Amino acid sequence: MALAHSEMDRKIDEHFTYEAQDNVDGVLATLTLDVEHDIVGWPGGPTLGRDGAKPFYETLFSDLSDGRIECLKRLYGDDFLVDESIWRGRAPGRPFGLDGRGRPLEFRLLHVIEFAETGDIKRENVWIDLAAIIQQLPQV
Repeated sequence: MALAHSEMDRKIDEHFTYEAQDNVDGVLATLTLDVEHDIVGWPGGPTLGRDGAKPFYETLFSDLSDGRIECLKRLYGDDFLVDESIWRGRAPGRPFGLDGRGRPLEFRLLHVIEFAETGDIKRENVWIDLAAIIQQLPQV
């Protein structure tokens, strides 16, 4: 059964809102219990289930702050969407292993999101422009 684009938009926007609020429990509530969570390049690799995704969000919210996402484009399928966005905020921690020192940061993201029939996110695959992050957070 295909989800309406508006249903997909509502869920991914809810997910992004919880991320902007650094609300781990809220983000996890947008995911299915058995979610496949894959942040490409993340040292731990893909995880399964909300408990597997939780450490990523805890780390993310300590490494990045004041985040906001600007959606550039969305493409839709029957049970998935592809979201191209720009993340803007600050890096007070060590995002992706780099010392942020509170500097401003901006990078592109590509989310590939698959939805369960319930409308919750059953797979989140995220591609991050790590080259842009490295350029903005020199380690010298």
